[in-house]
Formats: sequence, C-alpha cells, structure tokens
Amino acid sequence: MKWVRTILFMIVFYGVSVPIVLLTPITALFGRKALIVHTHIWTKFHGWATEHILGIRRRVEGVLFVDGPVIYAAKHQAMYETLELGRMLRTPAIVMKQELASIPVWGWAARRYGVIVVDREASASALRRMVREGQAELALGRSILIFPEGTRVPPGEQPPLRAGFAGLYQMLKIPVIPVAIDSGLVWPKHGPKHAGVVTFRFGEPIPPGLPRAEAERRVHAAINALER
Repeated sequence: MKWVRTILFMIVFYGVSVPIVLLTPITALFGRKALIVHTHIWTKFHGWATEHILGIRRRVEGVLFVDGPVIYAAKHQAMYETLELGRMLRTPAIVMKQELASIPVWGWAARRYGVIVVDREASASALRRMVREGQAELALGRSILIFPEGTRVPPGEQPPLRAGFAGLYQMLKIPVIPVAIDSGLVWPKHGPKHAGVVTFRFGEPIPPGLPRAEAERRVHAAINALER
C-alpha cells in the first residue's frame, strides 16, 4: 500500500503541478501579489494531496507568529516542509540556493516572488547581496524562511549551520524562530512515503543582538530538538 499511495501521489501531484509551474511566469507578469496567490494555491493543493493520498498529517507545537517580521530557521529533511512552511507562514521570503534561482524562466519568476539567493561558497559579495535582498523583503513586512543547515539531511544528522544564517541574523537584527521538523521519518529521500504525522515544533524566539556563536548554538539545538 505504501508504494501504491506513493505512485498515486506522484501521478496526481506532479500531474497538476506541471501546468501550475508552467503558468508561473505568466502569473508573474501581473505582479508579486498575483504570484503569491498562485503559489498559495499550489501549496494548498500539496497539503491536500499529502493528507488525502499519502495519509501524512501535520502537528504544530509552539507559537508560529510574533509581532513583526522574523527569521524562521527550520530543519530540512524532505520536500514536504518547503511547501508546507510557505503555506503555514503566510508566504515568507524564502532563502534559496543559487542553482535553483538560476533555472531559466522559473528562476526569474522565483525572484519576482521575492526569494533571497544564497551562494554556498559564502563569498563576502554574495553575503552582502543576500543581506540586501533580505532587507528589501523586510521593508515590505515579510518574514524570512531559511534552512540554516544548508541542505536536506536524513533523520539523525545534525550538520553545522552555514554562514548565510549568521549573516542574516547579524545584519537584519530581528528575532529568530527556530523550527524543528521530523518529516524525514515519513518522507524518506528514497523509497515509498509512509502515512503518519509530521511535527512542526516552533521554539521560543531568539532575540537579535546575541554573539554569533551563542545564536548559532541556540538555533542548532532548537531545530534538532526532535532528533532521536
């Protein structure tokens, strides 16, 4: 049954997603608000498909929102949370790796949506550009979503945080809400998906202005709070 559900999900979700994604550049011509609505429709469909086809539900612990924009620093174990968090957090500006933002046409539309591009090489110029893009999104009242470990990791792994998180934290001077996620338990990188519950645990806000090492220590511990 796991493989049946997984294959059915792939047929339904990707079958509907292809035209949605192909229409994204057209929607982008009508401005950011139209693109945000377009994205919300896609992520809402993703939530429906994962729940009703795969049997994957979500459980939310902690407080999602505080006053004013924040940086959401989240664990990344599966594709699941990249779309679910976008829907749950009211379409935040997402920090995206350079390779994805460089995809022809789609990358242009992503920039119109307001992604923040991060260079894995973490050069000084790339970090300054990332901070400028973050400041521009904050000026519009948007929060920022970043996966500070830099990549998707299987359950149990706890790699160190990448430099991009520290750059945003130190320069934007806004609180950080860490998010622990255990999606990898039901959504492995290879093999069938499993029915079950994905927990999103929103930790206590971490105030701005802490020394870099202290901020990174607290964020790393909080996003890995569900690891076993």
